[in-house]
Amino acid sequence: MADTTGTANPENAGAAIGVDGEDGVRRRDFINIAAVSFAGVGAVAVVYPLVSQMAPSADVLAESSTEIDVGMIEPGQAIKAVFRKQPLFVRRLTAAEISAANDVALSDLRDPATLGDRTKEGHGDMLVTMGVCTHLGCVPLGAAEGENKGEYGGYFCPCHGSHYDTAARIRKGPAPTNLVVPDYEFTSDTVIQVG
Repeated sequence: MADTTGTANPENAGAAIGVDGEDGVRRRDFINIAAVSFAGVGAVAVVYPLVSQMAPSADVLAESSTEIDVGMIEPGQAIKAVFRKQPLFVRRLTAAEISAANDVALSDLRDPATLGDRTKEGHGDMLVTMGVCTHLGCVPLGAAEGENKGEYGGYFCPCHGSHYDTAARIRKGPAPTNLVVPDYEFTSDTVIQVG
């Protein structure tokens, strides 16, 4: 029956409210999603430059590895190179130096390691170490012609008197460990890549 008094049918009124209520929820959801999206974009705009500036620069990436041609190093000779802004010693051992290193009992060493542990298989005459004393970071002598090689024929740190043998193992003095052997590999018979 039709309502002639001009008042709305209660059933129709509820339907009208429901439609408006749904529209209100949809608008509210849109506003919430838009606000969260805007905040997310703003956060990325702020955080990205901070994170990207922590990435290594091109010059650092270039120094992250070093190639060295070791083909011209004669037995008993050593060269100095630079790896990550630190000195690197590359030494071709003589048969006598290899024998002297292999004759040392591991029990006599402060930081036990064989020469085989410190060189690559098939290249036991090529010793690659960082040229930084493990005591306080001085640069040991012994890589250049005529430098003091210490009591054990390897390297000698003039700062506090650490002596390293022909395998760059600590033998005497305050250094706690052997000279560090960096990660390296032979890319050919005469070229090594450090790092």
